[in-house]
Amino acid sequence: MRNQIQDVIETSDVALFMKGTPQFVMCGNSQRALDALRRAGAPVTTVDILPDPRIRQELSALSGWPTIPQVFVRG
Repeated sequence: MRNQIQDVIETSDVALFMKGTPQFVMCGNSQRALDALRRAGAPVTTVDILPDPRIRQELSALSGWPTIPQVFVRG
């Protein structure tokens, strides 16, 4: 799981780990982050952390930050 997360972070211009999908956002903060990135014209790659709790655990361990959304710009 950690390798998959790192791959998304390293290969995306902008990676947004969020609750839900761009079509069905499940969190107000995730929606605000997505809206801000879209307004900025950023090429966003999104990852829904809800289907697998390991994503959130590994992401928090990797970033040192416990909350979602998390945005990574060019790694």
